[in-house]
Amino acid sequence: MSNTERNPLREILRRHFFIFDRSLTIILGLILLLGCLAVSSAAMNFPGRFEGHLRNIFAGIFVMWAVATIPPQKLMRFAVPVYMVGLALLVGVAAFGLIKNGARRWINIGFIIQPSEIMKLALPLTLAWFFQKREGMIRWTDFLVAGVLLALPVGLIMRQPDLGTAILVSTAGFFVIFLAGLSWRLIIGLGVTGLASLPLVWSLMHDYQRNRIMTLLDPTSDPLGKGFHIIQSTIAIGSGGLFGKGWLNGTQSHLEFIPERTTDFIFAVFSEEFGLLGNGVLLVLYLLLIGRGLIIAANAPTLFSRLLAGSLTLSIFTYAFVNMGMVSGILPVVGVPLPFVSYGGTAFVTLSLCIGILMSIHRNRKLVQT
Repeated sequence: MSNTERNPLREILRRHFFIFDRSLTIILGLILLLGCLAVSSAAMNFPGRFEGHLRNIFAGIFVMWAVATIPPQKLMRFAVPVYMVGLALLVGVAAFGLIKNGARRWINIGFIIQPSEIMKLALPLTLAWFFQKREGMIRWTDFLVAGVLLALPVGLIMRQPDLGTAILVSTAGFFVIFLAGLSWRLIIGLGVTGLASLPLVWSLMHDYQRNRIMTLLDPTSDPLGKGFHIIQSTIAIGSGGLFGKGWLNGTQSHLEFIPERTTDFIFAVFSEEFGLLGNGVLLVLYLLLIGRGLIIAANAPTLFSRLLAGSLTLSIFTYAFVNMGMVSGILPVVGVPLPFVSYGGTAFVTLSLCIGILMSIHRNRKLVQT
């Protein structure tokens, strides 16, 4: 009698609960631990914020587990319906969405929702499904159709305006198109066209978007206004030195010089308290996370799984790169959180969904496409 027959309960637990990829789990656990240290320090003057962060972590773990139990071929069935619903909601936002702080990004459908968040996953899912259906016979016209599928939601998100989410959604879609075999000749051509259109893009940008770019070039031009974020965050990063000031000892954050210190600018708090050494550890963990995701993508059994895993992994890289870049003063300030470190429910759940999908693809890697 086999062990499985003698221990049916253990087999049930193994199939439905012990499904997390061990490498991803360890790496993610270490990042979450560093995130908890940073948020607990940054949230000292925000009662309940750290407890909220822990609730977000538990919610994210549950979502991760739930998605990891769903085979990729079942996820593929939801791709087009979710994309169409998300697109319809974005049109609804443009027509009669709620306005907060000068931006129209939300819609009330019985409860308030931000449809652009749906597109962070719906777009790569749909594009991966699209290329899966054309596997072995992908033509240049297919890339044109994929470009239209990408441009529709990104254009609606830019109109809200929401530059940060537009960047994340567009890069997630572009990664799928690139991994599907987009030629370098076309990529270079698009890059040259993009550079040539910069004057037009500049004229179409909102004033606050132009100000962010100008502030990036010279934050001292308005040190108490638009340049305050970048100046204070770079001071915090530099003051951390090699080993940092120690946990809970960051002066820039505790004296409230760093704005949004539990969310978008959490990296400045972390850098001040843990220094260059701590930053190095965090960067290595992100590289390991991205490397593991790319390995899962390379070993995926279907084109859909490979494209989706590669896109989601590189999207996590985009989150980390953009956040660290804007906090360090090398990129304009946009609303992009630091993955699994920043406080925030919606972004945390979205990123947990990404990891859950990666684990699902890894779990079903031995499936043979029929």
